[in-house]
Amino acid sequence: MRAEAEQARVSVRNVRRDANDKVKALLKDKEISEDDDRRSQDDVQKMTDAAIKKVDAALADKEAELMQF
Repeated sequence: MRAEAEQARVSVRNVRRDANDKVKALLKDKEISEDDDRRSQDDVQKMTDAAIKKVDAALADKEAELMQF
């Protein structure tokens, strides 16, 4: 169960990396400003944090459920 949760966290971080890479490519091609780059990275980080919190909460709920038996 913990392994699945860790795999979910890794997947979320991989999505974050891919999104940040795309934003950096846009910055490199001068399609967005540095301010937009920073704002986008902050937004992606907030979404990443929220997704990881959901994974952690689901893991905690499942562990609590199993401990009742």
